[in-house]
Amino acid sequence: MPRVEKKGTAAKLGKTPTGIHGLDEITGGGLPQGRPTLICGGAGSGKTMLAMTFLEYGARQYNESGVFFSFEETENELATNFASLGYDLTDLIESKKIVVDFVAIERSEIEETGEYDLEGLFIRLGTAIDEIGAKRVVLDTIEALFAGLKDTGILRAELRRLFHWLKARGVTTVITGERGDNTLTRHGLEEYVSDCVILLDHRVSNELATRRLRIIKYRGSSHGNNEYPFNVDEFGISLLPLTSMGLTHKADMERVSSGIQELDNMISGKGYFRGSSILVTGMAGTGKSSVGAHFINAGCERGERCLYFDTEESPGQIIRNMRSIGIDLEKWVKKGLLEFVAARASMRSLEEHLLVLQRKADAFKPSLIVVDAITDFSTMGTGLAVKWMTTRMVDFFKSRGITGIFNSLVTGADIEDSGIGVSSTMDVWMHLVNVTGDLERNRIMYIIKVRGMAHSNQVREFLITNDGVKLMQVYTGPSGALMGSARLAQEAAEKRSALDRKLAMATKQKELLRKRTVLEAQIAGLRAELEGQEAESQRIGEDENEREREIARDKKEMAVKRHVGRTGAAK
Repeated sequence: MPRVEKKGTAAKLGKTPTGIHGLDEITGGGLPQGRPTLICGGAGSGKTMLAMTFLEYGARQYNESGVFFSFEETENELATNFASLGYDLTDLIESKKIVVDFVAIERSEIEETGEYDLEGLFIRLGTAIDEIGAKRVVLDTIEALFAGLKDTGILRAELRRLFHWLKARGVTTVITGERGDNTLTRHGLEEYVSDCVILLDHRVSNELATRRLRIIKYRGSSHGNNEYPFNVDEFGISLLPLTSMGLTHKADMERVSSGIQELDNMISGKGYFRGSSILVTGMAGTGKSSVGAHFINAGCERGERCLYFDTEESPGQIIRNMRSIGIDLEKWVKKGLLEFVAARASMRSLEEHLLVLQRKADAFKPSLIVVDAITDFSTMGTGLAVKWMTTRMVDFFKSRGITGIFNSLVTGADIEDSGIGVSSTMDVWMHLVNVTGDLERNRIMYIIKVRGMAHSNQVREFLITNDGVKLMQVYTGPSGALMGSARLAQEAAEKRSALDRKLAMATKQKELLRKRTVLEAQIAGLRAELEGQEAESQRIGEDENEREREIARDKKEMAVKRHVGRTGAAK
């Protein structure tokens, strides 16, 4: 019997996970455990693929063996068909994980000649279930089993009997059915006796084929109600549910450089928050790809893995073009830090492009991704479909902490338009514009929004040079802010004026120096003359002193002589 989990006082229906990416999310854990699920749709919609994937994942991932009853294809045909999708059905059969039984239904066996009886099928199916202890069962397709019945009363009774028998065995069953003209199935009855009904649709719009899945009903459980795109390729079946991406990602405080120092300075000086989604909009030729290349180059220089998803140019062309502005991306490719995923938007459906990007990201594990350009997908679907695809990309990046740049082509010189209406989902929005004036065209850039941090409100001239992108400081002349040749001419004029002032100052300095030299020479002459006069005066003074000393000596000698004479006369 189906297991019912209890949570508090409320009962919760048991679920059997399918293992299919996205489907388990919108079903709240998988298909109803121990109950039948109807998968209906037109030819080529993927019914058998989904059913076999349910068994294959059950056997390999959840250790639940399964039985596949086919009423249309043999075991060898099924094994060959699914081998092309990467499923080794033969290995699962040999290892007793899956039993495949081809039931050839003859029309004579199901003609209404007496009482219609499914006992033979029940015995055969029960034996297969018991043989491997199967938990999962697939019946493909139900129309072949009841093709000869026209009495809806008998048909309904036998369908109920079949479904009740499957429930009694406690197996989780997937039953496939062809879609009718105005009903979900050919008979229009199977959906009423199934506990879960999933409708698959393979449609072509604008020459593009897409697949969609919708859960029509799910007894005892809430589920996603929208249409969800899904894809079938060499990796199996994958569902892309928009609503399955919950807003539960973490907000990282780490900052990563844009690779353009002037741009980092405009965003609080440190660049973007890691895990942010950055939208770069602008007309053709404004430099959106150059901004992305700087971002990638800076990431690789830090040793981070980077992914470049491009829909316009080949990797070789991107590498060549970026080399012209001084960015060598080829060296990062050789070092294994950079990988390109390049394909025209028209090559795949929107879902396939998204799956390729997700699978490449899961395998390469980049921390930075550039998508150039999201507006190219507008030719692949409606504006709403492209918006949903971009939203899925944003949520996928955030769930893995990837910082992503999304380039978007817009028209109009300064119309703040994201191109596909995704600006509200982005954390950072920068706009590039070509402006024309004075018979020339120039580029400008400004930041429209940055969540969680202050940012500059200035409009900067945006230059693409041989040394990369340069964001010029706002330059104001006599007539206002200038750019391009007007800025260069004004700068040249100011340089000439500054040079003239410098030359005049130099001339003045030379004249002052000359005058200083003459004056210092005159001062030196006067100082020498003064020193000579001082020396002469000192010499005269010394001579005068010597003369006075001589006079003093003479007077002394004369006095002595006189004294002696007087003394001699007295004797």
